[in-house]
Amino acid sequence: MKKTFIVGVVALAATAALTAQTMQINGAGATFPYPIYSKWFSEYNKLHANIQINYQSIGSGGGIRQLTEQTVFFGASDAPMTDEQLKGAPGPVLHFPTVLGAVVPVYNVTGVSDDLKFTGPVLADIYLGKITKWNDPAIAKLNAGVKLPATDITVVHRSEGSGTSFIWTDYLSKVSPEWKSKVGANASVNWPAGVGGKGNEGVSGLVTQTPGSIGYVELIYALQNKISYGSVQNAAGVFLKATVAGVTAAAAGAAANMPADFRVSITNAPGKDAYPISSFTWMLFYQDPKDKAQAKAMVDFFKWAITDGQKYCADLGYAPLPASVVKLEMTALGKIKTS
Repeated sequence: MKKTFIVGVVALAATAALTAQTMQINGAGATFPYPIYSKWFSEYNKLHANIQINYQSIGSGGGIRQLTEQTVFFGASDAPMTDEQLKGAPGPVLHFPTVLGAVVPVYNVTGVSDDLKFTGPVLADIYLGKITKWNDPAIAKLNAGVKLPATDITVVHRSEGSGTSFIWTDYLSKVSPEWKSKVGANASVNWPAGVGGKGNEGVSGLVTQTPGSIGYVELIYALQNKISYGSVQNAAGVFLKATVAGVTAAAAGAAANMPADFRVSITNAPGKDAYPISSFTWMLFYQDPKDKAQAKAMVDFFKWAITDGQKYCADLGYAPLPASVVKLEMTALGKIKTS
């Protein structure tokens, strides 16, 4: 009995010691990279059982807000912070690209199983509320031979501040002067038409449940939910469905001319192979964080994520970072104060 009691006490002591040594790091932000981040945090924890990284997928706007309020150690966003947002933070914030992804137009059109084609101006006019029927001549002209119904189009957009919305509206602003002047590019905009869903998950759900709808989500959400998504005409005039290769091609030019702060847009990139609605996504860190132990742990994690962790990208529909960008980031990580 006494021996059993002693063994139990030793086991409890060992468990308590392990718990005391476990470091929990909290982050929040973009839903766009949530699938790859979840994979990374899980795989990294297998290698470093004492590091537990918790991430709330609440949208880029929420991630920037929580980082600014210092309720999380790191933020995540698909939209680079603006100069105004950076000035509003209590200390210098650094941007670090993690992966590349594609935003795709998803749709639910009864009786249509074909892959639909879209141009940027047509997508802009749909989201402006100017094209309201699926058999509109502008859509029909791009999709000869497809029997499009006279169904009303239900436009679905994000309901919260969203990096995916920034990517989408940034693209539309480059291809439609009317969109640029009336709506513009931002994580939160005044949508001319439609209904809102929270997160890529919410938009995926609404499109799945709503016949006649169109929305925009990160590629993996379309693949996982088996939602039809269309090809988009790129700057070279080629219609492309989103692929890892197409996103990589879009990043090629940016990688060669990456700004020092890594804040760059690659929507509507040149090149016949470039998918036009592509983007980097970023993790955001304070340059001089309060918790230096967490800072050191996250720098170590990040070095793993942008090297070994990149092998998980393709299976989840993301494109890995160009080697030149990884090299620049490895140097830039030295700016984060860890002691």
